[in-house]
Amino acid sequence: QVQLVESGGGLVQAGGSLRLSCAASGRIFSISAMGWYRQAPGKQRELVAGMTSGDSTNYAASVKGRFTISGDNAKNTVYLQMNSLEPEDTGVYYCKYSAIRGGIRYDYWGRGTQVTVSS
Repeated sequence: QVQLVESGGGLVQAGGSLRLSCAASGRIFSISAMGWYRQAPGKQRELVAGMTSGDSTNYAASVKGRFTISGDNAKNTVYLQMNSLEPEDTGVYYCKYSAIRGGIRYDYWGRGTQVTVSS
């Protein structure tokens, strides 16, 4: 099992910044990808930013140029730096790790952290 704990959410004014952290523990091996997702009220959960074990990254079009995903292997932590925040960025942000073991993909989710951007 992999346990993920997000932190860093909060209330911020439009134009402000936040940095989310996702600390991983447990069976942290064979991790193929990490990602940040968000779910706004009444909407489906969507991918915000992803990173593979080879450090390639991808971003949702709505956050490209404003958000940056990064990782610290020594700390088993993934970060999401969010700049120029907009009210539309409001939602619960979840961290996900994906591992491939024996040809099977396992997805692990954190419980989420609330981000609220006021206009």
